[in-house]
Amino acid sequence: MQTSFLTLLCFGCLTGVTTVLFGFGGGFVTVPVVHGVLTATARPGADAMHVAVATSAAVMLVNTATAALAQGRQGRLRRAYVWPLAAYIAIGAAAGSLAATALGDTALRLLFAAYLLVTITDSLLREGFLSVAHRPRPEPLGRATTTLGGMGIGLVAAALGVGGSVMTVPLLRRRGLPMAEATALANPLSVPVAVAGTLVYAVAPTAAAGPGQLGYVDLTAGAALLLGSLPAIAVARRITGRVPDRVHSVAYVLLLLLVLIVMVSLGL
Repeated sequence: MQTSFLTLLCFGCLTGVTTVLFGFGGGFVTVPVVHGVLTATARPGADAMHVAVATSAAVMLVNTATAALAQGRQGRLRRAYVWPLAAYIAIGAAAGSLAATALGDTALRLLFAAYLLVTITDSLLREGFLSVAHRPRPEPLGRATTTLGGMGIGLVAAALGVGGSVMTVPLLRRRGLPMAEATALANPLSVPVAVAGTLVYAVAPTAAAGPGQLGYVDLTAGAALLLGSLPAIAVARRITGRVPDRVHSVAYVLLLLLVLIVMVSLGL
C-alpha cells in the first residue's frame, strides 16, 4: 500500500508539470497509472478503467483550475478563445461522461489508445502543429468550430478522462497561437470537462461501492496524485514561456507517444 501511494505521489508531480507545460491536466498520465495501481493491488470488485478515468477527471479539475488561475494572472489567457467555446465543451462533456459509464472496461481502454494514436498521427502529418507560420494576429474561431467542435471536444475528452487539451491545443496552434499560449488556454477549456466528468462519475449508479471511493472516484489515489501535482504546478509555471516553440511542440507529441507505448507494452 505504501509503495502504491509513493508511486501515485511521484506521478502526481509529473501531472503537475504536464498540466502547466502541455495543458494535459494529468489525464494522459493519471489514467494509465491509476489503472496500473488498481490492477497491481488486485482490489476486489474494482472496475479499474472506469475508476481510473473518474479519478483522472477529479484530479484534472483541481490541476486545471489551479493552473488556469496562475496563467490568468500571468496574462497568458485570451478571453475570445475561452468563451463561449468552454460552454459548448461543457455540454459535450456531460454527454460523454454519461456515455462512458455505459461502456465496458475493455472498450474504454481501446478507445483511449485509439484516441492517442489518432492525435499523434494528426499532429505529425498535418501542417500547422509542429510549427506555425508567422501571422500578424491569430485567426478567430468560427461559429461551427465553437459550437459543434466544442461539443465534440467535450464528448470525447470527458468519456476518456483526458481533458480537452489534445484537441484544443492543435486547434489553437492551427489558428496561429504560439505553443505557450495554446497550452495555457487548454487549462481553462479543460475545467468544464473535469467538472462534468467528476459529477457524473461520482454519482454514477453503476459504480460498485468500495472503500475510499465516491462513486467511481478513488479519493485516496486522487489525494496522493494531488499531493504531488500541486507543488509541481507552482514550480513549473515559473518556466513556462521559456521553452522554444519548436521544442515545446515536439515534446508534446513525444509525451503522447510515450504514454501510448506504455499502455500497449503493459496491456492496459
